[in-house]
Amino acid sequence: MQSDDTKMFLPESTLHQMRQRCPAAAAEFLKKRGLLANVQGMGIGVKWKDGQPTGEEAFVVLVSKKIPKEHLSRKDLIPPTLNGVQTDVLEIGVPEIQAIAAEQLDLRTKVRPAVGGVSVSHPKVTAGTLGITVSDRRTVPHRFFVLSNNHVLANSNRAHIGDPILQPGTVDGGRLPTDVLGNLHRFVPVQLEPPLERDLHNNYVDAALAEVNPIDVSPEIAFTGFVTGFLAADEINVGMPVRKVGRTTGYTTGRVTVISATVDVSYGQGTIARFSDQIITTAMSQSGDSGSLITTFDNLAVGLLFAGSPSATIANPIEHVQDFLNIQVAPC
Repeated sequence: MQSDDTKMFLPESTLHQMRQRCPAAAAEFLKKRGLLANVQGMGIGVKWKDGQPTGEEAFVVLVSKKIPKEHLSRKDLIPPTLNGVQTDVLEIGVPEIQAIAAEQLDLRTKVRPAVGGVSVSHPKVTAGTLGITVSDRRTVPHRFFVLSNNHVLANSNRAHIGDPILQPGTVDGGRLPTDVLGNLHRFVPVQLEPPLERDLHNNYVDAALAEVNPIDVSPEIAFTGFVTGFLAADEINVGMPVRKVGRTTGYTTGRVTVISATVDVSYGQGTIARFSDQIITTAMSQSGDSGSLITTFDNLAVGLLFAGSPSATIANPIEHVQDFLNIQVAPC
């Protein structure tokens, strides 16, 4: 049986109401459920029944693995409603940042001018993805940057401003000084746990910029061309078809499944960061795709991919990325 695509979306009036109610509901629920390893987060979506979307709004509880009710104690059951809204459960695996592990060698080449989708990294990071070239129009002449994640360009807060950035990334053969594309310009620090409690985290983006010579870059994205604009966070709807180009999986497509999500993401070595107001899509990425720009099929920027699992992909809304970094993704 094919699903009714229209029932994957929520009306704008409903979305507006749900966005207002979700942060408080998520904070309350996750504070109570924070010690349950299986619960990864919560956001806004639609209720599914018998494998089909109903079109009814729901608070979607994100779990690493669905467990049959009979195997759970009563206190561990997801309540049928939260704050008067019905709940649903979505299995997303265990989200983690998608920098490539050293043993997952899949070589990518040096590209000049570099375009969105190619391999890039800090010298102490294996590899991630160059999302897109952006410019700072506040300065004359304009300064140009490449956008990716903090954990790709700034080594998860450990890098220093001015550090060289390689294209391709180190695991793909990038070496100093021959493959330097630019230098780390600024990044948004990610609050990690420990030492902070997760409900005190204030993470919205995993994002960084490297300044580059405009001769060495192009504002287009491989295979999909030029980004023409962006969607505000409140314009992104569940059910929306999206696509991305990333260093590992290339061109892939998916759908938005949850919006306004609060979700815990592993940064390795036991560190976990809680992010608020995130976008969850169907699985459309693997390790090494971190930093990819997620867009609509008419090339409007939607989000900056930074994490995922075999079941889901997670992105920062591009509006938040622009606000934190004081950039505009398009036009460049």
